[in-house]
Amino acid sequence: MEYQLTADLIPADGTPDLDPLQRHGVAALLDERLDLLAGIEGPDGVEVEPLDHRVAVHPGGAVITWLVDAPALSFAEDAARHVLGEMLEQTELLPGWTVGRCEVIASDDDLEAALGAPADDADDEDVDPGELTDEEIEALRAELLRSAPTLAAFGPEAFGHRADDPDCPVSAEAAALVAGAFVQGMEILTDELFADVQELDDAEASASEVEALSVLNQLPQRYADHYGPLFAKQFLVVSAILGHRLAQPTWTPPLCTAEALALHVLKSEAGVQLHLANLLDELPMKEILAAFDRHAFADMDHERLYELPSEAGEDDIDLLGTPGLDFDEWFLPRGHGVLHPYLAVEQPLE
Repeated sequence: MEYQLTADLIPADGTPDLDPLQRHGVAALLDERLDLLAGIEGPDGVEVEPLDHRVAVHPGGAVITWLVDAPALSFAEDAARHVLGEMLEQTELLPGWTVGRCEVIASDDDLEAALGAPADDADDEDVDPGELTDEEIEALRAELLRSAPTLAAFGPEAFGHRADDPDCPVSAEAAALVAGAFVQGMEILTDELFADVQELDDAEASASEVEALSVLNQLPQRYADHYGPLFAKQFLVVSAILGHRLAQPTWTPPLCTAEALALHVLKSEAGVQLHLANLLDELPMKEILAAFDRHAFADMDHERLYELPSEAGEDDIDLLGTPGLDFDEWFLPRGHGVLHPYLAVEQPLE
């Protein structure tokens, strides 16, 4: 099971507020140390796998947002606190730093349930991202704003901001926060796809037979039997193409159905980042996502794939009459040529 944790790292008593240069240095140092962790062994010898992390540093310390794979919630919290404490003890440049709060704020099932709910049901959300301090919220939001310029393909208008409308419900800052969440979500999606590829390679099986998947289990489950190692690698190539295109100053709609699905999953990953920063209740997400869909997609045909039942039947055959929706057409470009040579390799349909 995957869990999202938040941990507070607190400087020694009497340490003055960190200035901007010090905050940058602390963030780089912590990020480097966390990158070196291939696995975590908790105090009882339980193995916990770190999947992704975020470091946000504010004047009074740092906040680590960590995605880990653990057998149970208590193991995730205990192992994270244990390894963070050891890491600080071994970091000479952070003398006296300690671990404060270290707790799971949501499991992957919680986040999927919350973010997969229709926008009209947002008031029913009962997932608590944790009691964040004002400084922690400020640090997380600052990290989103720093990431936003990387999403060069979309300006504020793509998220519903209208600079000439003083009554526009989407502010320029709100648009930037969402853009930053897309950038950070793209990084996480890429990491998770690498993990999915490894899981399927090791199991020599399809997604229908492997539970520990993060991205492929967000695709239409009708075709889970066909999401094998080759498909996962091809979907990773498509997501890499998508990430490159999102960083360019111009945008054309998804080049194939698989890329439309990758962008669909990226929206959910961005939602997770906004949820962790305690922003979902503050932002007009319904308007923001509606504007994004209008700007990003030529059509929403890919969403019809989620309407199909898990088993094929005569009642849904009309949904597959749209060009590009048949599974063997997902990687075909909507135009001429080949998007990438690796995408031309045929899928073994089982």
